[in-house]
Amino acid sequence: MNIGILVFDGMELLDMAGPYEVFTTAARVHGRSQPAGAAPLFTVTTIARRLAPVRARAGLQLRPDATLQGHPPLACAIVPGGVVDAELGRPELRAWIAAQRRDARVLASVCTGALLLADAGVLDDLAATTHWEDLDALRALRPAVQVREGPRWVDEGSVVTSAGISAGMDMSLHLVQRLHGRELALRTARQMDYDWKETP
Repeated sequence: MNIGILVFDGMELLDMAGPYEVFTTAARVHGRSQPAGAAPLFTVTTIARRLAPVRARAGLQLRPDATLQGHPPLACAIVPGGVVDAELGRPELRAWIAAQRRDARVLASVCTGALLLADAGVLDDLAATTHWEDLDALRALRPAVQVREGPRWVDEGSVVTSAGISAGMDMSLHLVQRLHGRELALRTARQMDYDWKETP
């Protein structure tokens, strides 16, 4: 299964690195029980508008693997948060998010990534959450979103949103459970020495 994680200037590093680590660790843990040479359960691709390096909010540079137009079909697309002001209103990003809502099994966001989902119109009439500091911004941006305060993540089936930063790791383990099973999610959390909060 292909997992795509959007990257952009100003993203919160752990918003993308947390899910990246969860899915790559899950693939490694799963691979231990598979025949030698078997394809990995999850392949993670970082995706950006261009192939030029992006700089995370804290300054670290990252070179994306693929562009919005040049990545494989995704089972799960993840949109991290951070400083998203420059990304709001970009037609190509709105179109990409809308396409993932139609085509991916799951479209997910971490933290203020929910603002980008809302900006693309994919959260209308759905329950959603974001970082506690940005709940009002989500309400103001798209009044049709049913903003939830308190849960670590909100699962609406094909769309899943999470609260801030580390909540994205809890959500990603939840997605591993959905896409493959609880046993692998538990084994992945244990491998990471992570205290997974299984309920929102």
